[in-house]
Amino acid sequence: MEVRNIALLGHKDHGKSTLIGSLLMQTGAATKVRVMEAEAYSKKLHRPFEPAFILDSFSEERARGMTYDTTRAEIKYRSAALALIDVPGHEELIKNMISGASYGELALLLVSAMSGEGIMAQTKRHVFIAKMLGMESIVVAVNKMDTVNYGEEVFQRIKSQMTAFLKAIGYKEANIAFVPISAYRTENLVARSTLMDWYHGSSLLETAYGMLSRARKPAGGQLRLLMQGRIETGSGALSSGRIIQGNMHVGQVLRSTMGRGRHPVSEIFVKGTRVKTAIAGENVAIRFGDGLRLPRGAVLYGANESLRARRRMLTLIFATRRIGQQARIRFIGNEYKARFKILDIIDPTTGKTLRNGTLAPLRAADAEMEVDAPIPVGKPAELSRFTIYSGKEFSGIGIVNG
Repeated sequence: MEVRNIALLGHKDHGKSTLIGSLLMQTGAATKVRVMEAEAYSKKLHRPFEPAFILDSFSEERARGMTYDTTRAEIKYRSAALALIDVPGHEELIKNMISGASYGELALLLVSAMSGEGIMAQTKRHVFIAKMLGMESIVVAVNKMDTVNYGEEVFQRIKSQMTAFLKAIGYKEANIAFVPISAYRTENLVARSTLMDWYHGSSLLETAYGMLSRARKPAGGQLRLLMQGRIETGSGALSSGRIIQGNMHVGQVLRSTMGRGRHPVSEIFVKGTRVKTAIAGENVAIRFGDGLRLPRGAVLYGANESLRARRRMLTLIFATRRIGQQARIRFIGNEYKARFKILDIIDPTTGKTLRNGTLAPLRAADAEMEVDAPIPVGKPAELSRFTIYSGKEFSGIGIVNG
């Protein structure tokens, strides 16, 4: 069964952990033991039953009602296994959020309909980062609809405001969906709710499944094979890697970003089985006819194709701490010295350029970047994203956009 990754985003206390706990129960993925444990812990804290306790595994998280680190839970729906990646919603845990969200294929954003909550600054930062990480489709779940008597007015107001923001930061309207839900009351999660007859769309899972189906990356395109290391076998070493775009076959001649030769593929193995062809998304082990051995981070491509390596490029960066003119970046497994020239400061909560300002934490910027060695940049997204470090500290993320 194919596994598809969904990153749950949103401000703290808007219900991400509760949603996953409810979905685990609704789809039968939560064992009776886990449910009973969550019920017992709720009683111990003198609280009503809290589905989030099925997910939060640390006692401090349960007691304080917050998620510190990324948590992953898997449910089955139709023909797919949906991996729900719950990332921290607290501002001070933005680094953890970036790490967890980077695995998502689809963004699922929770916005609370409760009075006094709604769209928050951190809500918008999460979405801005998701767009940078390559999640082009988003489902906005307007949660806690039970607190507003399942009324349409609040939902429509949030929908209008979020649509304007999402379009301002580059989302296409066709790739945006809104679903009213109550994660705590399990309304409109797996089956259509009968309490919101004004809503004519699908349930949350049905909507997310449909968006994932449309967002599927095509297997075509020019071959891009990212090398990850070597595997020693009794018959000699194999080069291991992952196909991030296109496909490859035995007999194909490849070139590398770390060398000038032409390298014929003599054998391909997928999950230990010898195959004639391999496609995008598969991890492969390869034997080359010329005995080629490549380091981690090298990119292979077809001999008749081209892959440009550059030292200077335009980037969009998001800072989690102050980034000076000189920093280090990590890109497809390798580290480089980098120099940044800030062009424009961007407020990620509005998507607008700031006339005056500095690249302070939790802000973004358009910047020119120069690295100390050429790097292969282009499509797919894996060849455009990088992480930024100042000294030994993680300082932000970036994408190459020109």
